Amino acid sequence: MTRRQALAGAIGTATLAMATPARAHPTTRKPNFLFIMADDMGYADLSCYGRTEYATPVLDSLAAQGMQFTHGYANSAVCSSTRVGLITGRYQYRLPVGLEEPLANPDLGLEPGLPVLPLLLKQQGYHSALVGKWHMGGLPRFGPLQSGYDEFWGNRGGGVDYFTHEVSGRPDLWDGDVLAEEVGYYTDLLADRSIEFLEARAQQADTPWLLSLHFTAAHWPWEANDEQGRAESARLDALPAGTDLNIVHYDGGDMATYAGMVTSLDANVGRILARLRELGMDQDTVVVFTSDNGGERFSNTWPFTGKKTELLEGGIRVPLIVRWPGVTAPGSSSTVPAMSMDWLPTFLAAAGGNAPAASPFDGVDLMPALMGATPPPRDLFWRYKSKDQKALRRGPMKYLKIGPNEFLFNVVADPLERGNLKDRQPELFAELKNAHAEWDSHMLNDPDARSYGMNASNMADHYDWHD
Repeated sequence: MTRRQALAGAIGTATLAMATPARAHPTTRKPNFLFIMADDMGYADLSCYGRTEYATPVLDSLAAQGMQFTHGYANSAVCSSTRVGLITGRYQYRLPVGLEEPLANPDLGLEPGLPVLPLLLKQQGYHSALVGKWHMGGLPRFGPLQSGYDEFWGNRGGGVDYFTHEVSGRPDLWDGDVLAEEVGYYTDLLADRSIEFLEARAQQADTPWLLSLHFTAAHWPWEANDEQGRAESARLDALPAGTDLNIVHYDGGDMATYAGMVTSLDANVGRILARLRELGMDQDTVVVFTSDNGGERFSNTWPFTGKKTELLEGGIRVPLIVRWPGVTAPGSSSTVPAMSMDWLPTFLAAAGGNAPAASPFDGVDLMPALMGATPPPRDLFWRYKSKDQKALRRGPMKYLKIGPNEFLFNVVADPLERGNLKDRQPELFAELKNAHAEWDSHMLNDPDARSYGMNASNMADHYDWHD
């Protein structure tokens, strides 16, 4: 049997395994958490969100078994800053590492000892692992183990070649704090390691667990698990050393490659969910699937405009699926705005813990929304240094600033963000603008922090944008 045949069988097994709706059963056990984060996945990159060029049957089935959010947001329009928001439950702008968009300064990282997701769950008796992408600082000072994870297997930087597991000739695959060597397609390997974690946890049935599975797919390099992908990996590996990462390759990729990368992720999630069920842990496990920011070059962000690095809805609105046995109704959907930083307070409350008094969360417990209720409204804030972008979402209305231009949109009635209402509703426009300024006055600012943005030199549809 080939690996491709094995993966195809796994998709079928996982789809069949998920065909029966999850049923609540009495338990006093603390829930396990399987948090799956894709990288650079656009809002409509799953077929259950609208993608038509390929199918994602496993994640579609997960949505059918739980709740599909239509107003799920990332904390940032780029990866590392969202991950800071996720692990701290706070706006990333409260920490120096969160100001980098994305992190490139080797002197910065997530400071050890902060009250972060794995540490707070450890206090509630949880065993935790990060499998996949870290991107919140390098050794010897920073890392997943230094911030409370019990296990780590994956890459420390922002991206890695899917076949060589290197970036510009530098290996970036780690088992704990030791460099590792492994043969295989990276998305497959992350699923393999996740399954090993589940099998080990099944032997310690009384200990609840957190598995943060942070795929690099569908982040560049544009390499599907096929001969074309292997050839592209070899081409990139042979490039001469330069100032840019060799895996960026603006001359690479196409729609078929992207489809292969996303469907590989879907198939591997299927392998993991099938094993979770086989081990008898599915009814005790909360499964969340989302992305760290909006889509990149080959993503579908319809019905939004904007991409990664932009505060238009396409840069920050992401797929969000939750299956929580006994909580989420099968086949349900929610229009409640939810953000990356909400998952720490949600998980911690379910585990029986309380927010640290010295570092109160900016995120909220999503349990009311997950149960189908409408929680109290709140403002959501973003800023992005490149092109001086600012955004605030209040109800259906959104204040947006890009460079010198300012806007007021109703993103429910006008998801394309075309009808600028700032002159028709000047009082509301001023109110939201002032609210953003007041919020921003309490956040850190670093004029030297890195901020990456798309422009006319690398994105043809950005012909009128300037750095």
